[in-house]
Amino acid sequence: MKILNHKGDAIQELKRISTRTNSENNNRINAIVEEILQEVKTYGDTAVEKYTKKFDGFNPNPMQVSANDLKDAWEKIDGKLKRSLELAHKRIKKFHEKEIPTSFTLEGEHGDKVQRKWKPVKNAGIYIPGGRAAYPSTVLMNAIPAKVAGVQEIIMVSPGNREGTINKTVLAAAHLSGINKVFRIGGAQAIGALAFGTNQIDKVDVISGPGNIYVTTAKKLIYGSTGIDSLAGPSEILIIADQTAQSTHIASDLLAQAEHDPLASSILLTTSKELGKNVYEELYKKIEDHPRKDICMQSIKNWGLIVICENYESCIELSNNFAPEHLEIITYDPKKILEGIENAGAIFLGNWTPEAVGDYLAGPNHTLPTSGNSRFSGSLGVETFMKNTSIIEFTEESLRVNSLDIINLAKSEGLHSHANSVQIRFQD
Repeated sequence: MKILNHKGDAIQELKRISTRTNSENNNRINAIVEEILQEVKTYGDTAVEKYTKKFDGFNPNPMQVSANDLKDAWEKIDGKLKRSLELAHKRIKKFHEKEIPTSFTLEGEHGDKVQRKWKPVKNAGIYIPGGRAAYPSTVLMNAIPAKVAGVQEIIMVSPGNREGTINKTVLAAAHLSGINKVFRIGGAQAIGALAFGTNQIDKVDVISGPGNIYVTTAKKLIYGSTGIDSLAGPSEILIIADQTAQSTHIASDLLAQAEHDPLASSILLTTSKELGKNVYEELYKKIEDHPRKDICMQSIKNWGLIVICENYESCIELSNNFAPEHLEIITYDPKKILEGIENAGAIFLGNWTPEAVGDYLAGPNHTLPTSGNSRFSGSLGVETFMKNTSIIEFTEESLRVNSLDIINLAKSEGLHSHANSVQIRFQD
């Protein structure tokens, strides 16, 4: 992990970290994913089975997890874990219910009406990663806003382990969320199945959920024929802290991000040279006994950073330039720092709000923009699973009153028939 004292060096290093997934391998990955998607589109379930055997090492036939297995997973999980899932479900649902957009109507003085009407998509697919860890929280974060939006059918895909089994807590979370169609497939082939449809899996209108570079590339390539939530990159956290923060807390919060993935990034911006030094030492102490030591070491070594800043203003400027997925502010007056923050996926204020509370049960969604994308986008929410339609109704009087302006605008664009379509309605 680097420790930097100069703002110019920090800007360059943050830029390097932000673009860490832009590699020369992208063309190769695109070609591989395009081939997989084309085969799934052409051969359906046969292609899905082929690539599941190749990449995940098991035969996914039958692909679908039975309703009994979903119910059994819920009934057999530990009682304490069950209560935790229920609490998370309750809080996440309560938050997302406030997000439901409102349809509206505006009436003009001459009888014209214009409306915006919101409706849910018919069905949605959610992708739940497997591999290095199990993510029941991601099930809740994707399924609940879809349910709140009013989506009729949610199809969940998640890769099984080498024996073809999906984590029981993930299945329990699916049962709690009311999902009754779960398929034990993952990777680009699962995205293709959701996007194009197969004999066993219905084509969906929207796909949400994070995944590896192959999943993300597949989502990018199918966008246009199917909606997606976003193109998520590796996870990241940036912490702004001063001398009032505790180094043990900061180190733990940085490692909470590093343990996700070797490409995860953990960054500290601090006005205290002493805090920076103490956090650096504490990090490596904690890594020694960490159960995911190798992953943490790769993340911290390649994508970890501590910057000693001259003042709070420098911290804020560097943070806004980086536009982090997660931003923790642990300072004497976090709300004062918050006033200057323009770009962040989710913000966590004060010593008692570690990023983990947002991952699991605070309420706001944990599917957030990465790689600087919080400059122009926000979290997954109810609107991800909805669409809006404009409804326009003019009367004869309202068209007559506005006709000359419409004709003038149409003629300014050289579109004769646009103008004539209005003009002809008032010719005898």
